[in-house]
Amino acid sequence: MERKALIDNDGNSPVYDGSVNGPDLTLTGDTDDDDSDGYTYEQAVVETGYGKFHYLLLALCGWAVSSDAIEILCVSFILPAAQCDLQMTTADKGALNAVIFGGMLVGGYLWGSLADIQGRRAILLWSLAVNGLGGLASSFAQSYWLFFILRFISGIGVGGSMPVLFTYFVEFQPKNKRGMMVSVMATFWMFGNIIAAGLAWIVIPRYNWGYSSTDFTYNSWRIFVALCTLPSFTSAAVFVIMPESPKFLMQKSKEFQALAVFKMMYRCNNPGKADSDFKVNHLLVARKQNSGPTDTGLGRCNRLWCKCKYTAGQLATATVKLFKPPLRTTTIVLYFTFFILSFGYYGLWMWFPQLFERMEHVGGSACSPPPNATRNSTDGANCSGRIENSVFVDSFLTSTSNLPGNILSILLMDRVGRKPLLVSSMTLSGITVFFIWFVNNKASGVALSCVFGGIATIGWNTLDVLDTELFPTELRSTAFGLQTALGRVAAIIANVLFGELVDVYCAVPILMVASFLVVGGLSALKLPNTMGTDLL
Repeated sequence: MERKALIDNDGNSPVYDGSVNGPDLTLTGDTDDDDSDGYTYEQAVVETGYGKFHYLLLALCGWAVSSDAIEILCVSFILPAAQCDLQMTTADKGALNAVIFGGMLVGGYLWGSLADIQGRRAILLWSLAVNGLGGLASSFAQSYWLFFILRFISGIGVGGSMPVLFTYFVEFQPKNKRGMMVSVMATFWMFGNIIAAGLAWIVIPRYNWGYSSTDFTYNSWRIFVALCTLPSFTSAAVFVIMPESPKFLMQKSKEFQALAVFKMMYRCNNPGKADSDFKVNHLLVARKQNSGPTDTGLGRCNRLWCKCKYTAGQLATATVKLFKPPLRTTTIVLYFTFFILSFGYYGLWMWFPQLFERMEHVGGSACSPPPNATRNSTDGANCSGRIENSVFVDSFLTSTSNLPGNILSILLMDRVGRKPLLVSSMTLSGITVFFIWFVNNKASGVALSCVFGGIATIGWNTLDVLDTELFPTELRSTAFGLQTALGRVAAIIANVLFGELVDVYCAVPILMVASFLVVGGLSALKLPNTMGTDLL
């Protein structure tokens, strides 16, 4: 992908000039100042040092990533227990697995685009709050459809926080640590999986917990759903005191606010040093174009409909830019790859607990149908809602299987590069899924699912890094959010498809996932490798 650049006075780092219809870069402030005093974003973030601030930021953003993983996966753990209370068929379970992705489809694009207009921090706070409130309210729902709607609302919150979290985090990182640290942050998704599996194992089998009457039931699986919202609420509370992204502030020509953030980072990373020791006192920030919508236009809107119309126009403009040269090819290939990985991963991963339970009771392979299976069957004729402990153990194992993939991502991301890791991980994932069709016992099925999870994790982590590096600041969150929305479309299709076919034609979706993953991996060969480049 071609990039125009302005060379700074030291002849070093190229600075993106907004050639994708974006803003130009210029030195703001007092015009008498020498341009040589101005620091680019990459130079300024290096001057802050690397230390306590970045590790605290990693802990916070990582905890928020875990909260999203917990909220997404908690439904897959409650399906066997909730099927009686909510009177769910197998198809209903597939729809319930899919609905949170429907919310993420809406939330990913909406919140992601708003983060490029209003800022990263505020959008993170609100999206995490919506996630927690929707999840907590769903624990009280007594009917399937009310539970369904509230999980959709929770999904809107999850969809917003995921793309904006990675955008926010990467905009505090120096380029020599960016790939590694984004991979470390992505590792917290695994911790979310482990927390969800462990919490489900502790809480859901406690069938005597809760309250029950003729009109209202609040039993163990509902308590589990409520507990799963705590990470979202605590993350939102901490973001109240966090600063805005300095890269975003520079893009919005807010030099003094960006300088204040850099100085705060410097103080935190270098205890005992004074602000006067910080070399940066002038920044090269973005100059807004005279044409087109600007933030001042929003300020002139006094009515709600005017503000909504203006914001919608900005969202549409940003989206169109993604599909114009020079970003068009990169956008299409990246979105296609993400779509394929989302289809394959979530199509299988959300159904693993259900398949493990089926293997436990029926025996045979993952594709062995329960007795008298139809597309509208409900597993377990007595509908006891009880789950064998081995199901939670198996889910816990598949969650921890991501650890090798995460470790390899951290070690290799800035050594091997993004593209080789993505291509190899998706191709190997497809080969692994193909062999799931042939296993004829539960132990082999669990082992292969662990291998699949570990390999696919490398692909996810690589995409997280590429998402934040391939697009300029004014489009980064929009691009990530739209990609998240498309990925959720894939997840919805996969879960509905599995729900319809898992009882009757189980081999069809498994072989489809295997072939799609291989094709998606090979398509990633068209992506550029961004290792060592400046953040646009």
